[in-house]
Amino acid sequence: MHSDPGKSVVAVPPLARNGDLTLNRAANAALIRHLERGGVSTLMYGGNANFYHLAPSDYAEVLDMLLELASPATWVIPSAGPDFGKLKDQAKVLRTKPFPTAMVLPASGMATDQGTADGIGRFADSFGRPVIIYLKSETYLSVSSVTRLIDRGIVSAIKYAVVRDDPRQDAYLSELVRHVDKARIISGIGERPAIAHWRHFGLRAFTSGSVSIAPRLSTALLDALKSGAFDEAESLREAFLPFENARDEINPTRVLHDGVSFAGIADMGPILPLLSNLSDGEGLRVAPLARELHARDLARAKAAA
Repeated sequence: MHSDPGKSVVAVPPLARNGDLTLNRAANAALIRHLERGGVSTLMYGGNANFYHLAPSDYAEVLDMLLELASPATWVIPSAGPDFGKLKDQAKVLRTKPFPTAMVLPASGMATDQGTADGIGRFADSFGRPVIIYLKSETYLSVSSVTRLIDRGIVSAIKYAVVRDDPRQDAYLSELVRHVDKARIISGIGERPAIAHWRHFGLRAFTSGSVSIAPRLSTALLDALKSGAFDEAESLREAFLPFENARDEINPTRVLHDGVSFAGIADMGPILPLLSNLSDGEGLRVAPLARELHARDLARAKAAA
């Protein structure tokens, strides 16, 4: 397992289940192989895998499956939380597994800045390893709280996912990069803001859900950024926008989950409640977008062969 978040695109894939909501090992294996063949060596299982609604009693089984299915060279990052009760129990499971880190899912409501920092600290102490914090709102954790957690040595990285109308204009991220080593911060909202975060804030890694459909295109985008080929990066980014627009307008997790199935990569099956699969009408919109994105990815693979 490697520990460089910029070594590959950080994939945030969905999790496949059978009709009875048990884990579909074959489909999850197919998606992981698809990502690995496309150049992805970091898999982060969080919101798109619906870890928010994962039963604590199922946690160990999911972790063991991911460890078994991923290749030895792939870095698997599970999530925990978002509430403190889950964090407390999941830390006990995680510390028996060989994961170098885990991401703390962000809570919404019934939380304060000080209480969140305290809870993350207690989770990391119990886990016994540094963790990744997931910033989706600037009210979730203040920059001073983030820096204190880093100074304590319990934060390995930050997934930054605060959505802005213009990602180049972000006072919170500007403050964050002034106080935190940029190498610790991962652009966490897919391909859409990745170039702006790279060029304007110096971030050198990004997460993606749509990489599950088009790993070669997403990997090529990262490679273009690394080489300073920003025009090429912009062109590659454009390929993702129709599907990403549908994700933003309907629901990012639901569209990605069913999009992987529509593209023919793996049958992801039902999404774990309290979420639900796309309606027929939503599916009619999403299916051609997923297939087109996948077709572009296959065309790139063919051209490179």
